[in-house]
Amino acid sequence: MKFDVYGRFRIEVRRENGQWVAYRIAPGKRVRINNLAIPEEIQTPAEIARYLDDLYHEAARPGRSVTVVA
Repeated sequence: MKFDVYGRFRIEVRRENGQWVAYRIAPGKRVRINNLAIPEEIQTPAEIARYLDDLYHEAARPGRSVTVVA
């Protein structure tokens, strides 16, 4: 699943070995975010978006949100 975080950057979240793993993505790059731990009880894209919104709310722009992208 990929998420746009307030139009500032994108994060890809994947299940790997039974855990959520997050990567910051940019054109031609994908870097693991080691200090982002998503709890296992969070399961749906909407729940992950809400969790990312809680974590990154200080980076928010007016009228922008954390959204799921294709």
